[in-house]
Amino acid sequence: MKNGNKTKFYLALVIFSLIGQVAWVVENMYFNVFIYKMFNADAAAISNMVTASAVAATVTTLLIGALSDKLGKRKLFICGGYLCWGVSILCFGFVRMDILSAFVPTAQAMSLGISLVIILDCVMTFFGSSANDACFNAWLTDATDERSRGAVEGINAMMPLVAILVVFGGFMGFDQSLPDTWTVIFCIIGGVVLLIGILGFFLIEEPKMDRTGNENYFKNIFYGFRPKVIGANKPLYLALLAYALFGISIQIFMPYLIIYYEVSLQMTNYVLVFAPAIILAAVFTFFYGRLYDRKGFGFAVLPSLGLLMAGYVLLYFFKDMAMVFVGTVLMLCGYLSGMAVFGAVIRDFTPANKAGMFQGQRIVGQVLIPGIIGPMIGKAVLAGAETIKNGDGTESFKPNENIFMAALVAALVLTACVIPMMSKLKKEKTNDQ
Repeated sequence: MKNGNKTKFYLALVIFSLIGQVAWVVENMYFNVFIYKMFNADAAAISNMVTASAVAATVTTLLIGALSDKLGKRKLFICGGYLCWGVSILCFGFVRMDILSAFVPTAQAMSLGISLVIILDCVMTFFGSSANDACFNAWLTDATDERSRGAVEGINAMMPLVAILVVFGGFMGFDQSLPDTWTVIFCIIGGVVLLIGILGFFLIEEPKMDRTGNENYFKNIFYGFRPKVIGANKPLYLALLAYALFGISIQIFMPYLIIYYEVSLQMTNYVLVFAPAIILAAVFTFFYGRLYDRKGFGFAVLPSLGLLMAGYVLLYFFKDMAMVFVGTVLMLCGYLSGMAVFGAVIRDFTPANKAGMFQGQRIVGQVLIPGIIGPMIGKAVLAGAETIKNGDGTESFKPNENIFMAALVAALVLTACVIPMMSKLKKEKTNDQ
């Protein structure tokens, strides 16, 4: 922490990071299951939803990140954004076949349901990205320094999978084939996000910001895309490129992961495998983030990628529960620790007092590029996937293990091409200080 109350900072970090990720879990993983089960969505529809959300997140973060820099305010955007975010989640409870079929024929209602989910997903993403991607992440950069960012990112990076554990554990007893179940899920998550937005007014301390050079809002939106700025911050953009390749690898399989466990592997109790794997990966990442603070990027990133790829190999070759569990643990350890390492190095290279302006670039690398390219690769890999008949006579696709092989190839490209360059630049920066 640079200044302020350390206890309140860590409370805000844990609560806002966790609940924000709970909401993103509902979007990134449960929405896929939601439209798959309720509206028989195919891989193309899921890919389109992920891509639309990634574009919405990027545009929002560019606009709101620069605006929060100009106004010198993070707290208002974070808390107000969480309030609107919660309301937008509540709206999904009304996207139901019984409601839609009252206005249009059943066949059209399914198509309309998918379209409405994608549109509402973009609205939800606007509020969520304003609060979390743009301003909460900028606030973390403002409030920390190079001595603590690895430890802070270790906590921040483990929250996505802790959130999965919370969501899956909390709703594992719910029958997700029933519309009423989804209404309850959206009401609970939306209500919690609303409450956290209110709590933030008492927890979050506005960091001191030097607003010099932040006066021209429209100019600052595109600040991070200027060739001069890119040239002056080469390590940051190389880190973002590496993060994009990392994200592509993850997004090839992640949108289909739960469907793969439940439908392809027939693991009706997949939560019992997934939950302990998440706990182990979260504990591992909590301590692993400190390795970055002590040893730096070059030392910390390669083991993360090695664990990720080892997990892919096991998930590709094995189908029995024991080996799937081991593969899942390795994959999640690599995924979470990799997020911590990339997140920390990007914060280290972000120019002081311009964190909001650069959140858009972070989202381009972390969300937009992976969110477009990853699902496209996944969709192509699953183009000839086996289909299964549902109880109502409709058909759904059945994901296969090839998504893990494609993800492995992307991870190998990252390891072979980008990491050596990043390690060299990190060393040069350290020597110049």
